[in-house]
Amino acid sequence: MATPTPQAAPQGGLRERKKQRTRDALIRAALELFTEQGYDATTIDEIAEAVDVSQRTYFRYFANKEEVVFAVQEMVEARFLQELRTRPQSEAPLTALRSAVMVAWDDIGSAIESVVPVELHMRSYRMIESTPALVAAHLRRSSELEEQIAGLIAGREGLDVDVDPRPRVLVAAFSGVMRVAGKVWGEGQDCSVASIRELTRSYLDHIGPAMEDDWRGR
Repeated sequence: MATPTPQAAPQGGLRERKKQRTRDALIRAALELFTEQGYDATTIDEIAEAVDVSQRTYFRYFANKEEVVFAVQEMVEARFLQELRTRPQSEAPLTALRSAVMVAWDDIGSAIESVVPVELHMRSYRMIESTPALVAAHLRRSSELEEQIAGLIAGREGLDVDVDPRPRVLVAAFSGVMRVAGKVWGEGQDCSVASIRELTRSYLDHIGPAMEDDWRGR
């Protein structure tokens, strides 16, 4: 009987894994350089050199420096949106938002750490908050994300987001709470995913009471 010829691993799979490793390495190198020497002072050539690839290779993955700054955040946001789309229709809008972000944080930590250390993610958040050009980009991206979330909430409830203001009002409140929780986390000493998850849970729990309770009576 002839000995079977060993089958090579699918080239597509190997190629995709190699591309993912290169992309992750570029993200890590970029964030390390940005947080160490500043966003404006860091060049794309320096990022590429740190990973031992060409500038041309860098541009295969990212169009500019801004894209690489927000790459990990985009991953977190995508996981949240994925979870929001699968929430039971029986859940009220705020419950669906809260549940989606909590479930997303349950498994996003390992996903973040597969790309960058959480501590570097925290330092990057601080860097963004202290860089005017990135603050503007962050606000623009946040506005676009809020519109996407509002559209999802409106669709869940059978509403027209351009006629009924409630989805946008709710998402504005939700996003504001998320930004505050992120800011507090970024300024703290505990850089763990458990810490940001707990802060998020605590702050979201206060949306209703903060808007409805008589503060002076407590």
